[in-house]
Amino acid sequence: MRNRRQSGAYTGSRDSRLTAVEMTCSREASLTEANDSGFKIVLSTCPNQMEAEQIAHSLVESQLAACVNLLPGALSVYRWEGKVESAQEVLLAIKTSAANVDEVQRSIARLHSYAVPEFVVLDIAGASRGYAEWLAASLK
Repeated sequence: MRNRRQSGAYTGSRDSRLTAVEMTCSREASLTEANDSGFKIVLSTCPNQMEAEQIAHSLVESQLAACVNLLPGALSVYRWEGKVESAQEVLLAIKTSAANVDEVQRSIARLHSYAVPEFVVLDIAGASRGYAEWLAASLK
């Protein structure tokens, strides 16, 4: 049987397995310091799938976003013009950079049917090195 480092199989020998501390250190070493990278996730909602896809394609094609996840079926409860409303919406999770945030906001405002589209920016606290490299390569 090959040892764990070659095959992932546990052989029972101390020399062939990683301790919990070693595995934690190994995982931490593979994460980027995303705080320095400036990557962001922008959240926005759309009233339907068609509008969500139009915005997502526009952002990715223009390299303002590396990826946009469309999450249909979000039930939003909110106050609008003094009344509590609810609506089924499609949530967009837009992966971008700090440098692109203002342009992403302008694009959403231009393409969106809502008078006041949701636009919430979250920091990415950490990402795998490979994913962070892909993000950087996918954005302008």
